[in-house]
Amino acid sequence: MKETAKNQVTAPDSARGLGRTILALAIPALGALIAEPLFLLADMAIIGHLGINELAGAGLGTTVLQTAVGLMVFLAYSTTPAVARAIGAGNMGRAMAAGRDGIWLAVGLGIILALGGYFGAGALAGAMGATGEVREFAVDYIQYSTFGIPAMLLVLAATGVLRGMQDTKTPLYVAGIGFAANIALNFILVYPLGMSVAGAALGTSIAQWGMAAVYLWMLVPRIRAAGQSLAPHPRGVLSTGQVGSWLMLRTLSLRLALLATVWVATGQGALTLAAHQLVFTIFTFMAFALDALAIAAQALIGKELGAGNAGQVNRLTRTMSRWGVYFGLATGALLAIIAPFVGALFTTDESVRSATMVGVWILAASQPICGLVFVLDGVLIGAGDARYLAVAGMLNLLAYLPMLFIVTLFEHSGVSAVSWIWVAFGLGFMLARAATLSWRVRNDKWMLLGA
Repeated sequence: MKETAKNQVTAPDSARGLGRTILALAIPALGALIAEPLFLLADMAIIGHLGINELAGAGLGTTVLQTAVGLMVFLAYSTTPAVARAIGAGNMGRAMAAGRDGIWLAVGLGIILALGGYFGAGALAGAMGATGEVREFAVDYIQYSTFGIPAMLLVLAATGVLRGMQDTKTPLYVAGIGFAANIALNFILVYPLGMSVAGAALGTSIAQWGMAAVYLWMLVPRIRAAGQSLAPHPRGVLSTGQVGSWLMLRTLSLRLALLATVWVATGQGALTLAAHQLVFTIFTFMAFALDALAIAAQALIGKELGAGNAGQVNRLTRTMSRWGVYFGLATGALLAIIAPFVGALFTTDESVRSATMVGVWILAASQPICGLVFVLDGVLIGAGDARYLAVAGMLNLLAYLPMLFIVTLFEHSGVSAVSWIWVAFGLGFMLARAATLSWRVRNDKWMLLGA
């Protein structure tokens, strides 16, 4: 079922109109991106008053959960461009079919992960070094969280569908209501009902299922209205999974880079690790803002490629690349100003503060590079260029690991260690990513026009 060309929405031609279109997608996307970490922060805030063992156990459990769900983010990244491309081509039926198949894939993977997590909770907690009460609480958190994993993945896929439809406001509203419900459920289950760590995990799972139900309530009628069956199409699920596997490999390369960085920081001593974690926390927060631009790029690029507008795709790519660099300059300037004071928000240790300050200054210098990287990553995801992203990710990792190895060859401590680690990651690794992404978009070969 195809829509006529007059019903297609294209990016405006004027610079001001294009800017408004980008912001209309990016700003709500930023709010929705922040919501998921807030779910975990709410768990930690409520559990923190129970005791040290409970907090430590829940911390290990959230690490397992974040790792598993983080690798599945491709469910959003693969459905967004598929839906956007079909809509750009005027084929709403194909768009809804792509969304339906992505949701079914999410549910299937969610069930597999849930079963594996539930029955493997003890082994996972033990592998992370947990013993005694900490291990028991970690197992409780993992097992009660597995109930919500299928819903979490369904939410990822459904969010991707709506982004592909150029709608980032609805995921913001759903995430906001879900976050409020999560806090209330967790408090009731942990304290009045006395479920401890298990109650916090169960409350989050229930909130995730509530969000999933809202998305299904919204999307099922649209799928039917587009003349599509609710049953999955094997070829569509396989296609989504194929793209997703490359995107998972891309995500895995990023995760390995982060883990290797933490491993090197740990080897440089407790002071270095503490300061590195503080700088990385700030990097993660800034990444949300940059990723909002990437999400706008995914949706807009996919739609314009589907519509066959190569000129508009080039214009969007240039515009959003500039935006990424400019935004990086702005956030970098802000970080440079607050660097001497930010450590005081987290610690009273003067040595950690000093090391954090220098690390944040290096992070500030890397922000324009990060802005370009995030935008171009979103552009190529929107173009469905998943295989290149996966291969480039592994090449970037291979380029980065020797940089880290060089850092380990010298004895560092405090300011020196944090400085060289963040020179390697914030400048070296990000420059490698910027080079491979910029090389890809140097011409039009990456563009595949049409549905």
